[in-house]
Amino acid sequence: MFAYLARRLLYSVPVVLIASFLLFWAVRIAFDPLAKLRGGRDPGVLARTAERLGLDQSIPVQYWRWLTQFVTGDWGVSSRTAGPVHGLILPALGTTLQLIVWGVLVAAVIALAVGVYSALRQYSAGDLAFTGLSYLGVAMPPFWLGLILIQILAAWPQELLGLTDPPLYFVGLHSPDGGGPLDYARHLVLPVLTLTVGLVASWSRFTRATMLDALTSEYVRTARAKGVPKRRIVTRHALRTALGPFVSVTAVDAGLLFGGLVVTEQIFAIQGMGRLFLDSLLAGDVFVLVPWTLVIAVVVIVFNLLADLAYAVLDPRVRLR
Repeated sequence: MFAYLARRLLYSVPVVLIASFLLFWAVRIAFDPLAKLRGGRDPGVLARTAERLGLDQSIPVQYWRWLTQFVTGDWGVSSRTAGPVHGLILPALGTTLQLIVWGVLVAAVIALAVGVYSALRQYSAGDLAFTGLSYLGVAMPPFWLGLILIQILAAWPQELLGLTDPPLYFVGLHSPDGGGPLDYARHLVLPVLTLTVGLVASWSRFTRATMLDALTSEYVRTARAKGVPKRRIVTRHALRTALGPFVSVTAVDAGLLFGGLVVTEQIFAIQGMGRLFLDSLLAGDVFVLVPWTLVIAVVVIVFNLLADLAYAVLDPRVRLR
């Protein structure tokens, strides 16, 4: 396994380099870091700034200069906030990580329960009901669902009950004064619920399919013929086999979520990676966009590697070579 891990990490280095260069090139072509200065009257200021930032050089030279600074911890300065870029990305990464951890945990537990139930009771009333709800969950866009949840679970109860504060908050993950665990939970419920609806809808269908495949496999039929109890067949054989693909899909989706929560973070005013990307994109802040894309690329590659490792641990038929 260690040899496989080292080989995968070695293969990931050129992938990250190629992806980061293409992203760097695309961002540099699409955005002009000196756009705000071009309207000035002094062309000398523009030339000196371009020379100081290395923008008068070719894109490969600019990329190499930026990459060497990035790996040494110098991520540059944001043109939007005039602050260090790592001071924007690292806190945003931690905020998004909180949202993903809680969302993935809740979604995984519910999706496993629903998927296993639907597979064990195929075509029953419960299975058909969960199937319809899953299609509904996949079809609901996050921006619409988030606004509906705010109205139903926060605005209406506050108005009907005459409360000073809504029962569930919908701005950020913490109150300005910090608050405690209860305050954190009240901030977390709505964005996590918005995130989990779509995940549960897709993951439960995937779990149902993998469980049905496992329950009809030869080794399960052999275990039934030997008189193995049904509970043991489900938990020790079918479920363990289905867990491998499920964990693999969960890990890959979790990695993609680090850059895919733009809508959810925007609705609930959460200062995460998605909100940071949108703000930087609208402001044309290339000094944030380029490191942001590289961090997301690294996160996706790491989670893909974790998915492969988890698959091998859960499914004894898979061997890492």
